[in-house]
Amino acid sequence: MAREAFEEIAETFEFLDDWEDRYRHVIELGRELPPLDDAVKVPATKVEGCASQVWLLPRIEGTGPNAVFDFQGESDAMIVQGLIAILHALYSGLTAEEVLEVDAPAELGRLGLNDHLSAQRSNGLRAMVERIRKLAGEAAGA
Repeated sequence: MAREAFEEIAETFEFLDDWEDRYRHVIELGRELPPLDDAVKVPATKVEGCASQVWLLPRIEGTGPNAVFDFQGESDAMIVQGLIAILHALYSGLTAEEVLEVDAPAELGRLGLNDHLSAQRSNGLRAMVERIRKLAGEAAGA
């Protein structure tokens, strides 16, 4: 069920041995995301539990378990913007039900991020995953 875009990221991470290179790659991924409109950077889209500012805007087509899940996101921190891009690669295009089946800690663990993110960043990443799962759960009617 893993996504092609996420698999590409995982392969690139395997190729990049040095963590400095991996950080640069994460930041580059974040730079490729389109910015959010300031009008949607409101409390309802803000992710609590992140040290930096993070907004996730769901874009769900359809209803129920087969609703197609997508989202836009933005952060004021470059590394977190990159983490949003990684989560987008992991979840975008899945059905709401499939989003709930993704083992995010295991998938993200393949990238080795857990060992190289600060405790605050790891908590923020967890908070973003929880928000995505909550949005997908609501869409699926769970």
